[in-house]
Amino acid sequence: MPPALDELDRKILVLVQQDTRRAAEAIGAEIGLSASAVQRRIARLREEAVITAEVAIVDPKSVGRSLTLIVDIEVERERPELMAVLKRWIAGEPAIQEAWYVTGDGDFVLIVTARDVEDYDALMQKLVSENSNVRRFRTRVALGTLKRGCRVPVDES
Repeated sequence: MPPALDELDRKILVLVQQDTRRAAEAIGAEIGLSASAVQRRIARLREEAVITAEVAIVDPKSVGRSLTLIVDIEVERERPELMAVLKRWIAGEPAIQEAWYVTGDGDFVLIVTARDVEDYDALMQKLVSENSNVRRFRTRVALGTLKRGCRVPVDES
């Protein structure tokens, strides 16, 4: 069962998703709470795993990773032990920004960042050589970024 979130919790979540560095005093002033009350609520939201991480979002191009690719992976067999190996491999690969286990034509959808085509090709060769259960993969190259982010809409309950 998801944690119970009141209106103030939801307002805090909206604000910290915009800027996690925003001071508790500023959040409190905006929503009508003291800084200590905001801090207690944020601590509870972390404890309850509503807030799962607080990270800096880095522009991939600024660190030399100008290529974004969407990769569909199809596996040979969905045996649990083979799937577990592939899932661990995917989770451990830094170039894979997001990974989804999905229904439909493929089994996984990956969002990958690479320096160039050669860098991506090396990653995919490694994927195939270290995961014999991968039947095939299909790659789409992102031509432009329309939206990127991790914000979750925080609707009223």
